[in-house]
Amino acid sequence: MKIFLRANERIFINGAVLRVDRKVSLELMNDATFLLENHVLQQEDATTPLKQLYYVVQLMLMDPSVATDARVLFKDMVKGMLTNLENRELIEGVKAVDIEVSTGKNFQALKTLRGLFDIESEVLESPSVSAAKLAAYTQAHGTENGRQE
Repeated sequence: MKIFLRANERIFINGAVLRVDRKVSLELMNDATFLLENHVLQQEDATTPLKQLYYVVQLMLMDPSVATDARVLFKDMVKGMLTNLENRELIEGVKAVDIEVSTGKNFQALKTLRGLFDIESEVLESPSVSAAKLAAYTQAHGTENGRQE
């Protein structure tokens, strides 16, 4: 796999952080777990349940030493989401992410989650979402009105 990086861009490979000082191309010659800097979600930006789920999957990719604990947290979060979600697209998306993570396709799971962010935003901002439903959804995932506590 060939990866192109710009000057001062970072890439996370098998838990290591690499920064390049000039435009380069890297060719990964064997299986490696990597994440490009522009796909990294900072903890303070994980302000919705799906972004929090993204952050946990990201941890599995970036820090193999916490992958086992992160996987347990991931399973708990998925279970809670599937209990509280009502939007069919989000339910199907979370189920797909669960399968992707279970089969070791964490990078694909992140891509799937990024595709769900706009739908989640629409659902959370929808006037048809009652305050009680919003509270149940967000509190089950450690957020209040979409903001991390």
